[in-house]
Amino acid sequence: MLMTEELKGKRIGFAMTGSFCSFERCFRQAEELVSIGAELIPIMSENAAGISSRFGTYEENTKRLADICGREVITDIAQAEPIGPKNMTDIMVVAPCTSNTAAKLTSGITDTAVTMAVKSHLRSGRPVVLAVASNDSLLASAKNIGELFNRKNYFFVPMLQDDIIKKPASLVAQFELIPDTVRAAFKGIQLRPIIYNS
Repeated sequence: MLMTEELKGKRIGFAMTGSFCSFERCFRQAEELVSIGAELIPIMSENAAGISSRFGTYEENTKRLADICGREVITDIAQAEPIGPKNMTDIMVVAPCTSNTAAKLTSGITDTAVTMAVKSHLRSGRPVVLAVASNDSLLASAKNIGELFNRKNYFFVPMLQDDIIKKPASLVAQFELIPDTVRAAFKGIQLRPIIYNS
C-alpha cells in the first residue's frame, strides 16, 4: 500500500452525489485527503449542488466543498468533460455514490456532472473509487453494484449494513476508509472485506 506521504500531490477528483445525509462524513474525508497533501478537484452532481435539505442548503454545501478543495466546484457536464482529455485526475472518488449513480455508471449513462467526470476520467484507464450510500443496495441496486465489482478500474470503499433490522437492504460506505481505499486502488488492490455488518 502507498504510504500516506505518497498521496501528496496526487490529483483526486472528489465527486459528490445526492445522498445528503452522508455529506458531512464525506466533507471530513475530503479535508483529510487535503491535509495529507492531495490536490482535490471538486465535482457535484446537479442534484447535489442544487438541492437544499435538512443537511444544509445547496449554497452551503457547494461552498464547503469549494473551500475544502480551494477551487470552484464542477457542477455540469460541460465543465466535467475535459477531465480526461486534459489529464486532470490521477484517481476519481465518488463519495457519496448513490444507487442511482451506480446504475448509470453500469449502463454507461452520462447525464450528470459526476457521471461525465467518471466517464471522462476512465478514458485513460485510471482507477475510480466508489463510496456507496443507498437504502436499496441489496435489492434493486444489487445487480448494478455487483456489475461494477467486476468492472476493471472500479474499487469500492468497504461497506457496512448499517441497520439490518430497520433497513435490511441498506449499505453505507465506511467513509473514514476513503484514504486507505485510494492508496490501495493506486496499486490495483480492493480492500476487503467489501461488505460486513456491525
